[in-house]
Amino acid sequence: MGKSDETGQGLTERQKKWFASVQASLERDTGKTLEQWVEIVRRDCQETRPKARVDWLKVNHGLGVNRAAHILGVAFPSELGWDDAEGLRAALWTDPASTAILAAIETTVADLPGLVTGQRKAFTAWSGKVQFAAARPVKGGTVSLGLALTPDASPRLSEPKNESWSERLKARLALASPAEVDDEVKALLKAAWDRS
Repeated sequence: MGKSDETGQGLTERQKKWFASVQASLERDTGKTLEQWVEIVRRDCQETRPKARVDWLKVNHGLGVNRAAHILGVAFPSELGWDDAEGLRAALWTDPASTAILAAIETTVADLPGLVTGQRKAFTAWSGKVQFAAARPVKGGTVSLGLALTPDASPRLSEPKNESWSERLKARLALASPAEVDDEVKALLKAAWDRS
């Protein structure tokens, strides 16, 4: 699980405020400070995998996923968190073919005003005020691009299935090469950005 981005890089203003609210409500709602929760996890949790640690906090202490992720991000900062964008990117984008497609997408969105790029464990996201697109590598050197559009915006789009990115991204586009990031894809990315 990731942690809040203490540097603020890769998060929109809305996301920064949300993480601040998680931090502020933790002590009020649980009666324990963040430091006390970190001590509890380090001392008592025998789990080593991030998801197992989240489950442990949920079962043993009734904490939700967001609060658990925040606590674990502080307790185990050496694990890849939202503030380690380079590490997350390097771990995710290992296939040169997929990485070339990502580069084509990044070139397309680079000049959008107010662009915020966020790197997550499973995808790279782009936001204005809210997320408008995300991409993840797919086995075989392709990329799945999610867009904040409806699938009827283009015959090339389909409905996403089991994606971990924002629920705002209601359309998915499979990309097999950088050349497929063509004028139509540029227009779709711009239309999704306009909605953010």
